[in-house]
Amino acid sequence: MTTAEFMELITTLNELDHHKRNLVKTVLNQQTDAIKILELIEARFELKSACPHCAGVGLSRYGSSSGLQRYACKNCHKTFNALTGTPLARLRHKSKWLDYLAAMADAQTIRQSAANTGIHRNTSFRWRHRFLIGISQDRPTALQGITEADESYLLESNKGQRKLCRGPRKRGGSATQRGISNEQVCILVARDRSGHTLDFVTGNGQLTKARLTDALKPVLDTDALLVSDANPTYTAFCRTEGISHEAVNLSQGQRVKGAFHIQNVNAYHSRFKLWLERFHGVATHYLPNYLGWRRAFEQHRNLTPELLLNAALGNFQHLTVT
Repeated sequence: MTTAEFMELITTLNELDHHKRNLVKTVLNQQTDAIKILELIEARFELKSACPHCAGVGLSRYGSSSGLQRYACKNCHKTFNALTGTPLARLRHKSKWLDYLAAMADAQTIRQSAANTGIHRNTSFRWRHRFLIGISQDRPTALQGITEADESYLLESNKGQRKLCRGPRKRGGSATQRGISNEQVCILVARDRSGHTLDFVTGNGQLTKARLTDALKPVLDTDALLVSDANPTYTAFCRTEGISHEAVNLSQGQRVKGAFHIQNVNAYHSRFKLWLERFHGVATHYLPNYLGWRRAFEQHRNLTPELLLNAALGNFQHLTVT
């Protein structure tokens, strides 16, 4: 564009009415967001440049598409870009990603996010869970020192499934059996005194020693001291694995036992369930994604769209525990 053409464009912009000027601002802001997103995507790939098909590191540039650099692998000869093999591959409208992630940082519903971003509600649902696949993997690798653990239960939800193995029930219904049964899903949360938190959906029904072992054995440090309620499952697990253990008998009104309690993890369960209510029922299939989303709020006081995008791309904050 020549200088004369540019000045003519400026003159034309000055003649626009208020509505059209706002429309131009919106388009320019979207272009700025698109550029920012492309830069974040390429920067993440440069940290670990490898072929997503064979993990080869011998790469050559192979043109570009949709604003992203394409590469050719010298080993397997396949082509790819920085998003190939990630949950965000083939997602369109990149200029709207930051707006959508801002809605997620505000914990908006599917319909609210769609309306505020200017996309269809089905697209909003698909984007939410594509982003959350990566975000839910941003978690500490180990828990150290005094570590509290406790389980909580949610009624199993088959929301969205076309075939049910039980009769339908109204939203917010109750289980047909009293107490803890296979109609409920167990959520185990472990949290050390540094604030590092891990959550697990262990399955339907009561927490068992085998499920507890699968969840906690790989992540508890050798110096960890596990604090739980008086559930004998924790005692059996710790005895078998040689882990130090302290039990707080809540049923007898014991809340604190010296320096030991499980108030932090119980408060975490309460915050999660209260936060989850705004979504009016979450399918059990997607529960790990929502646990990861809530954990992001707990890990970061100022949850920004850029931070969420980095987590969705695999640039995690919790690679190690210090």
